[in-house]
Amino acid sequence: MGNTTSCCVSSSPKHRRNNHSRLEPYRPEPELSREDTACNLQHISDRENLDDLPMEYNPSDHPRASTIFLSKSQTDVAVPNKKVREKRKSLYINHFTHISENKHHPGPVRRKYSSCSTIFLDDSTVSQPNLKYTIKCVALAIYYHIKNRDVDGRMLLDIFDEKLHPLSKTEIPSDYDKHDPEQKQIYRFVRTLFSAAQLTAECAIVTLVYLERLLTYAEIDICPANWKRIVLGAILLASKVWDDQAVWNVDYCQILKDITVEDMNELERQFLELLQFNINVPSSVYAKYYFDLRSLAEANNLSFPLEPLSRDKAQKLEAISRLCDDKYKDLRKQAKKRSVSADNLTVVRWCPAIIS
Repeated sequence: MGNTTSCCVSSSPKHRRNNHSRLEPYRPEPELSREDTACNLQHISDRENLDDLPMEYNPSDHPRASTIFLSKSQTDVAVPNKKVREKRKSLYINHFTHISENKHHPGPVRRKYSSCSTIFLDDSTVSQPNLKYTIKCVALAIYYHIKNRDVDGRMLLDIFDEKLHPLSKTEIPSDYDKHDPEQKQIYRFVRTLFSAAQLTAECAIVTLVYLERLLTYAEIDICPANWKRIVLGAILLASKVWDDQAVWNVDYCQILKDITVEDMNELERQFLELLQFNINVPSSVYAKYYFDLRSLAEANNLSFPLEPLSRDKAQKLEAISRLCDDKYKDLRKQAKKRSVSADNLTVVRWCPAIIS
């Protein structure tokens, strides 16, 4: 207690006051450039401005740019017997081909029409999408990405190569990068992660946004050799950005038993670096991906479950619309002008028609 020396780094207030009295006046040092400091970090002003790039190169950033998966699905010419269906506003298809005992003779198609007494609606909205069918649509979008990928010899990053970073201890065949996965295989992989981690349907849409942003920024393509790790990294990042109670990396190691936490951390780190740490998803981009997924489902006979509009659901919809109407009523009143100039006033005059 009474010793003058101490093991602490900071001295007593009395010593600090004495030292402060002997300090020399402050002299600003000359500013050093980044070359002098040998700092290799890229300044934010030196980064490439995404708004200056054409919109078609950034579909995950610009709401008016068409999504990549929808373009790839529309250019698909390998699907045989693809029928062009007539679009009707009152036509909703709930159940499609029912296979009879003879598989070569499909059963009739059951169609549901909306009428004055019965209205058929699905339970998927842009704010609350249907989880099962959203995952199906996302898996279908990934399937088209892999099937119609570019064959211009794009680079394959090691962090996404399943041969270098396997997700299981099972032996990977030598031709693992030659066979495209089926849509059902992609759906089972995504559904397993979402079911075990209890993720939401909105997270699935954000996953697809990050996946296409990775392909655009890093200039890579998704293929049979890397699709699992790319999808896993997108799900990992989307769950942390979207959900308030995010799933930890160690929790994914409980789902995928043979993967290590260090591998998950490295996958997340490099995924973020390839995205240039741009994890922002505007509401307009989210809505665009949602409706493009619905268009993809309609074009591939993947219907959302339809149910007749019940009385309780109709009352809820009416209450929501009434709440929104009351919310914006004051805004509409403020937008109205109290006076109008007579110079620009036009009055519609009615004249009797003369029939000769």
